[in-house]
Amino acid sequence: MLFYRAALPLSRRTLTYLAGVIRRHRADIGSRWRWLNPGQQALLVLAHLRKGETYAEVAAGFGVGLATAWRYITETVALLARRAPKLDQALRAVKKAGHPYLVLDGTLIRIDRVAADRPYYSGKNRCHGMNIQVLACPDGTIVWTSGSLPGSTHDLTAARIWGIIRRLRAAGLVTLADKGYIGAGEPVRVPYKGRGKPVGQKVANSAHARLRGPGERANAQLKNWRLLRKLRCCPKRAGQLVKAIHVLQAREGA
Repeated sequence: MLFYRAALPLSRRTLTYLAGVIRRHRADIGSRWRWLNPGQQALLVLAHLRKGETYAEVAAGFGVGLATAWRYITETVALLARRAPKLDQALRAVKKAGHPYLVLDGTLIRIDRVAADRPYYSGKNRCHGMNIQVLACPDGTIVWTSGSLPGSTHDLTAARIWGIIRRLRAAGLVTLADKGYIGAGEPVRVPYKGRGKPVGQKVANSAHARLRGPGERANAQLKNWRLLRKLRCCPKRAGQLVKAIHVLQAREGA
């Protein structure tokens, strides 16, 4: 096997933060000794998440066994996911910050085909995956991500399952969304549909898309973490992985 030096496009601030999370967890559980120190474990996890390197690749690169690399990554992802904001917490923070509106959008995390693949096939994207709902600020900053549902789940159905629309209504937060959320009702605002629309509706749709655009780029930011471009692990872990990456991304941009 060949080895080479490589760069990781993340700041040292993120590495220091993650190492601190791991160090405190080890102290809490009374872990005495491990193959890698907290900083090395943090770097291993970041390489896996950001560059999409497999368990075998990071295990070989850091000189640990495959099972050890899997255990380190699983443990750290769970620690990060628990730090992701809950929906009510995120909405309170948005109201306190005074954002004029939010952007709601769904994204599909591609997966390998599984034995019971029918529920995971998205006809819209023509591939197998998991549906994740994302709430973002007008500038594209992610404020909350949902758990995962099979890729065949419609965005509006997913939003209702996670209670997003009900809680947005209770919080009184105007939210922009695409045509996949038609029928959601207030406070979700969607474009006008149909052909031959009056000029006024066409202008309104253009303004709607212009306001929604930066927020929808939040999903593209998530896909900068190459692991999310196609998962090769259990599909049910998609939501937890997205939440963990959301926490790291927020720390990177702080």
